[in-house]
Amino acid sequence: MAGGTCLGLVARTVGDDIVPLVMPFIQENIQQPDWRKREAATYAFGSILEGPSPDKLAPIVNIGLNFMLNALMTDPNSHVKDTTAWTLGRIFEFLHGSAMESPIITQGNSQQIVTVLLHSMKDAPNVAEKACGALYFLAQGYEDSGSSSPLTPYFQEIVQSLINVTHREDASESRLRTAAYETLNEVVRCSTDETAALVAQLIPVIMTELHKTMDPQTPSFDGGEKQSELQGLLCGCLQVIIQKLSSESTKYVVLQYADQIMGLFLRVFACRSATVHEEAMLAIGALAYATGPDFVKYMNDFYKYLEMGLQNYEEYQVCAVTVGVVGDVCRALEDKILPYCDGIMTQLLKDLSSDQLHRSVKPPIFSCFGDIALAIGDNFDKYFTYAMPMLQSAAELSSRTSATDDEILEYTNLLRNGILEAYSGILQGFKSSPKTQLLIPYSSHILQFIDSIYLEKDMDDAVMKTAIGVLGDLADTLGNNASTLIQQSLSSRDFLNECLSSTDPLIKESAEWARLTIGRVIAA
Repeated sequence: MAGGTCLGLVARTVGDDIVPLVMPFIQENIQQPDWRKREAATYAFGSILEGPSPDKLAPIVNIGLNFMLNALMTDPNSHVKDTTAWTLGRIFEFLHGSAMESPIITQGNSQQIVTVLLHSMKDAPNVAEKACGALYFLAQGYEDSGSSSPLTPYFQEIVQSLINVTHREDASESRLRTAAYETLNEVVRCSTDETAALVAQLIPVIMTELHKTMDPQTPSFDGGEKQSELQGLLCGCLQVIIQKLSSESTKYVVLQYADQIMGLFLRVFACRSATVHEEAMLAIGALAYATGPDFVKYMNDFYKYLEMGLQNYEEYQVCAVTVGVVGDVCRALEDKILPYCDGIMTQLLKDLSSDQLHRSVKPPIFSCFGDIALAIGDNFDKYFTYAMPMLQSAAELSSRTSATDDEILEYTNLLRNGILEAYSGILQGFKSSPKTQLLIPYSSHILQFIDSIYLEKDMDDAVMKTAIGVLGDLADTLGNNASTLIQQSLSSRDFLNECLSSTDPLIKESAEWARLTIGRVIAA
């Protein structure tokens, strides 16, 4: 194991030069009677697949792929099959995808590959888990395949095989059940519209599995796998399915099951497990996106869990996910979120003031202010007294921070981006409102913040894009009231010109819009 890890690091460092040095060892040992030699050769091959160029590896892989598939089916040793399945996964991870000029997987061998992997998923748990991993990367390689995927003819068989794996009595060994659900998620995520009807058929299947985990008659899972972990996997699976079916042409399927799905998610929250809370929250965010304004009917029952998530300082990842779901719900409900905003804003402000909450949650909270303001428009004015001073003090802190290392700089930029997204949401929410005048006292501070982070010269692309957008939002919302301030700004013109000449198309697009908006306001 250590030798393979070292070999992998060398391959990533020296690239193509590793191949002629390692291939003689592989060729000499790959068919030896001693299983240890066969496994060592296979492991060496898998270890050099990341680093060398596809052009260097493709001819070797094309010759060796059929041998690997046969070994996975017929080698008498479980260790060799385990390592072979792992190596196939590495081939599909690094040498398969739309960017490959000479595809490793073709119409001629795709059926054989799928057949071998599905057969190996019935093997010992350690081999089956690696076969699931290989199938995961096989599916991922077709993510950008367009309207038709080479996996479409096998989709139903693949899905059924993965579900069968989750029902194996030994599925709790070698992370097999987890690997099967993760692979199922990836197969669904990378599928095309051709298989949308088959994806829809998965909803009642996964719902039934989730319901079973809450049935007291269901026997406990052995091997140390808790039911709460399975609930997390199933909630994650439903999330992926909901997201896949959220387009206008297919979301009617989600709407048919929405009441039952939401009922199950609410029951999952009773488990008090951080993992399940997180997965159920993420799935609810996806359901809110799919159902849109209709999600309001679930809010009375869901709100207490939303509040509990926002109060979960110990399991801060749960708190962070819940903050993101507040944004999802705001986008879904728009002004229908208003009756719940007092409670949400109160808790978000408490979170920002808390020394107990992990700092990584605080940038998304500021972004969430923007989501709320966009949803409720000028009704956000009632929170100005509390929210704006928080934003101002955080802006001053993030513009003064002299980053001593990459980690601090990364956090500083996350904080800046969160603050700017808050300002953007507030400005857009108040556009065309008679209450726009309430923003004027804060506009000079917003401009000073943009000036200061521009002059620091250490913002990343995400901050640059959001900042130039906020400059445009100021002009768009405040009109003539902003034109003088923007013209007096220390660096607005230089910043705008820098963004206009950016090689990043998203920054350039935001800058073009900001330039037109500012030009229109100044001309007026």
